[in-house]
Amino acid sequence: MELAEHIAAVRAGAGDPAAMVGEFRRTAVLVPVADGGFMTAEYGGIRWIYAFTDESALARFATARGSDPAQEWEYAAVLGARLLDVMVPEMGRPAGVAVDVADEDGSMMFPPVHGIVPDEVAVDVDENGNYIGDGDERTQGAGQ
Repeated sequence: MELAEHIAAVRAGAGDPAAMVGEFRRTAVLVPVADGGFMTAEYGGIRWIYAFTDESALARFATARGSDPAQEWEYAAVLGARLLDVMVPEMGRPAGVAVDVADEDGSMMFPPVHGIVPDEVAVDVDENGNYIGDGDERTQGAGQ
């Protein structure tokens, strides 16, 4: 199953969030480049790195942002694992990855939480790596 299929299954409530994260980590996604760095946005106190499953998804994003359809966008193909394990920690603040954000029914956020990003930058673990929860024993990671 490809990443977009995992995302669709999780969004439908029938998928496995851990398998989706694993597939994201193994998949090369397209990350738009702007001003010498990866394109990001701030939302909810988190810096989100934009990533796309294919050129069509990136084109829909560009169009939604008002870009001329003939305008070329520079992008890099980056493994999801590199985004989560290297780029997110380098942000120096809470950060995650937003995939296919222009696709209302196909987008997925990979937030800075335990099980997705390294514990040292996860916002749901303390400085000792202990989960900061509200006392329930829910599964940690994607889909929460």
